[in-house]
Amino acid sequence: MKHLSSLPLRDIKINDNFWNRYTKLIPEVILPYQWNILNDRVPDAPASYCLRNFRIAAKEENGERLGTVFQDSDAYKWLEAVAYSLAADPDPELEKNADEVIALLGRAQQPDGYLNTYFTCIAPENRWRNLCEGHELYCAGHLFEAAAAYYETTGKRKILDISCRFADLLCTVFGPEEGKLHGYPGHPEVELALVRLYQVTGNDTYLNLGKYFLDVRGGKPNYFLQEMSQPDFHHIFPEFRGYDPAYSQSHLPVLLQKTAEGHAVRAVYLYCAMTDIAYYYQDKQLLEQCVRLWYNVVQKRMYITGSIGSSGFLERFTVDYDLPNDSGYSETCASIGLALFGLRMARLTRDASYIDIAERALYNTVRGGIALTGDRYFYVNPLEVWPDICIENTSREHVKAVRQKWFDVACCPTNIARTFSSLGQYIYSASENELFVNLFINNKASAVIGGSTVSINTITDYPKTGHVIFEVEADSMEFTLFIRVPDFAEKLLVSVNNNSADLKIENGYCMISKVWNGKESVDFSFEIRSKLIYANPQVRASVGKAAILRGPEVYCLEEADNGTQLAALSISEGVSLREEWQEELFGGTMVVHLEGEKSLPGDNENTSYSTAPNKKEKIDLTAIPYGSWNNRTPGEMIVWLHTSK
Repeated sequence: MKHLSSLPLRDIKINDNFWNRYTKLIPEVILPYQWNILNDRVPDAPASYCLRNFRIAAKEENGERLGTVFQDSDAYKWLEAVAYSLAADPDPELEKNADEVIALLGRAQQPDGYLNTYFTCIAPENRWRNLCEGHELYCAGHLFEAAAAYYETTGKRKILDISCRFADLLCTVFGPEEGKLHGYPGHPEVELALVRLYQVTGNDTYLNLGKYFLDVRGGKPNYFLQEMSQPDFHHIFPEFRGYDPAYSQSHLPVLLQKTAEGHAVRAVYLYCAMTDIAYYYQDKQLLEQCVRLWYNVVQKRMYITGSIGSSGFLERFTVDYDLPNDSGYSETCASIGLALFGLRMARLTRDASYIDIAERALYNTVRGGIALTGDRYFYVNPLEVWPDICIENTSREHVKAVRQKWFDVACCPTNIARTFSSLGQYIYSASENELFVNLFINNKASAVIGGSTVSINTITDYPKTGHVIFEVEADSMEFTLFIRVPDFAEKLLVSVNNNSADLKIENGYCMISKVWNGKESVDFSFEIRSKLIYANPQVRASVGKAAILRGPEVYCLEEADNGTQLAALSISEGVSLREEWQEELFGGTMVVHLEGEKSLPGDNENTSYSTAPNKKEKIDLTAIPYGSWNNRTPGEMIVWLHTSK
């Protein structure tokens, strides 16, 4: 197996009309806002306690360590986002704040390398005794990812040294040898992070430990059930009494799991690690398992928006085709994990279909997880919202009608920050003699191909249109340019230096192989049009319904355009979809107009039921991209519409 690599983020300069509305907010709004959150400076927002906890662990402040058991990871993901942001836009003040946090981590680290504020401050005697719930390894993983990113960007070793001391400790605690713990993380994350640390340091003991955690997961007897059987065991999460190992993908060895089970974020983080280990150990059986699990997710357990995890209880997968719209969980972090899984699979298989799904997740659920102001967030992303029923202590209390300032469990906001600040990693992939274009985002980049530098300037207004121009500059270099052909693309046309080119498509990529010399251009265009997508009848929540898809974007209807009672709307299967570009809406967006009908009470509107059939009222409907919803007046939202012949 050969593996493609992303280009260094410092070599990609994004200047895109679509994505600028988010990427420009990263240094200006998102990271400063989250910095204030981590320091508990945002009025009326749930307290973070995050940096305060590190000061308490470092014995620099008195008080009780507060917040969730995994609160440390918020700081780590913020640091990772800072690293990626600095790669694109150097910012001395931001770097100074990051360096101060890193210094604090060093002071909070224990003499043996251990770093975790919960177990240091609250339960030092319980280190490694509750791997199922304790999130020690999960937090360590996010620290390692931040360290790798910060070192690569700044060249500063302090956070890398902190991480290596901790990772070295893990290597002495866990492993197959007698006297070591034979456990693994309750929340997968450290496995992929150990690979990341290996990539930076070359220390293969980290890679070996990541593989070990995969190898022993799901063995018999179940490690987590053994933990819980100990007489002095105490649950951190009361809901974990009567624990189901499938929740943490530990019900079976990873090679025997045929379907995606359990907590959706844990699952896709685990699959990311499996993909990484499959490459480094050239394990074809493990890669085949990744393919099997991928297709179970995207074909039978994924929403049309690229979101996963349909159950509001325990944030988990349930069964094939169980995709409720108004109560679905669809955690933002889960879609981020799915995009990361897809990116890894595309690098390893050179198959564009994985990027199709990653793009769907990024343009819809992940983008929808943050407001256009950069300071409000969704944790949960259902496909239908009726604000009146988003009531506490009900089955829909997890659904929020408006984005929130922050959360008691705040994994999603910092995850969005690190995703958008590292967006460049999705655009290109490269090998010794190949350059792959995955996403169509306006940018200038340079890549080292075959030991020489290639410059590429991508010019596009995607997803407004499917017209992309690539300006390639090289010095007599022979390599193949692979350009992704999206699964929705129609009427593809390609020309090189204004000369029509024959289409050669392999695994969803258009291939252009030649000697590139001087400045050359590739004109790549395809039609993007709005279309209706119908649900498989096995998707019970959406049977007999249709959704609007345009390019990578799923569309929805909002109360702001269409009034209330959106669930009473219906459309005909042959309805005409009329597109209109609105420059002032959401910074520029394509809206879709269509005709529909609205059901009205047949006779007495004061009772729930009647023998009289509903009346029908013609109505003009307007749909907007799902990723942009809830950026105006709050109200109802719906994706799937009833259809009739």
